[in-house]
Amino acid sequence: MSIIIQLIIVAWIALQSPLVWPEAYIPKDYAEVLERLPVVTGERKQLMALRSQVTENPGNYHLALNLARDYIALGRLNSDPRYYGYAEAVLAPWLTSTNEHPDALVLHATILQNRHDFQSALADLKSVITSNPRLPQAWLTLSAIYEVQGDYSAALRSCLALARFSNSLTASVCMNSALSLSGQAQFSYDQLVRVVSNANGDPEELTWAYTLLGELAERLNQVKEAEDWYKKAIAQDRRSVYLLATYADFLLNHNRTDEIIELLQGETRADPLLLRLTLAEQRSQHKDFLQHASLIEDKMAAAKARGDTVHQGDEARFTLYVLKDAKTALRLAINNWDVQKEPRDAYILLESSLAARQPGAALSVVKFIEQNHLEDARLQPLLKLLKS
Repeated sequence: MSIIIQLIIVAWIALQSPLVWPEAYIPKDYAEVLERLPVVTGERKQLMALRSQVTENPGNYHLALNLARDYIALGRLNSDPRYYGYAEAVLAPWLTSTNEHPDALVLHATILQNRHDFQSALADLKSVITSNPRLPQAWLTLSAIYEVQGDYSAALRSCLALARFSNSLTASVCMNSALSLSGQAQFSYDQLVRVVSNANGDPEELTWAYTLLGELAERLNQVKEAEDWYKKAIAQDRRSVYLLATYADFLLNHNRTDEIIELLQGETRADPLLLRLTLAEQRSQHKDFLQHASLIEDKMAAAKARGDTVHQGDEARFTLYVLKDAKTALRLAINNWDVQKEPRDAYILLESSLAARQPGAALSVVKFIEQNHLEDARLQPLLKLLKS
């Protein structure tokens, strides 16, 4: 049975039946296991040992910080918001208005950043920097938030402050990332290539640097170079949901769906990776497409029920490409653009406005690109269509 016939049957059944949301399952026993989190044995033992130490020593600030950092690292590794929640619970006793524990506030800002509560995160970071300006992580997180909001001059100022207290590779990646989005893409690319060729950074730093170089090369329409950098980043063997999603987008842009399915096989926990896998399966009429599309819809419904709007950009992509609902996709893309302004956010808003035949809805993106001199070869065809 073809994919199209299956979709028609599913749609017909849905129309014949009233929409009924499943009731939330409430466990009868606190000891009941609902789900086992994807943590490997060594990490689980380390976490359990550290968690036991924190329980036995509730007043030990440094133990609490280490546990919170491990939770945040796992949350980032698996794109799982639950770990950020665990970290926040560990930090709660140390988040006081007296600002006596700046490292805890910086970690809390990272948690808020993950939830896209950027204003609260900025408030925490500015409070820290006022009294403790020598914390590199505070400046780095500050620059990341400013950059995602499209305030590139503020991001660059934060990177310059970071350069006084951090190593050259971290500061260089930070500065060239901000510069590259404000009319200096080729200059930033050349500078970062030079820095990386002489760098001895750790694998995590190099993964970040190579990923940025891949994005820069892609925006400059240097396709082979972009792929080389993405593969170098993956070769560092430091799992990064952001890297995998970005490389999958690159492969999608070149319709290399089989490679995406191989790259993301089994990646159904991290929502950004599940989306890219599903989009590749849709194009190749893969047997798992319907199952994964249904899983995304369930996740979207669950996020909506808990008021989570973190992934509205990806939700807009799913709504546009899979559900074929351009008007709803446009609404989601506009809401997403109000919060964050990365090139991929501009792309989905431009595409949605064209598909919905509402080019005026993307006027804010056009103005933003012109004002910031944003260079991105992927956006140019859409901008031409929009202006025509």
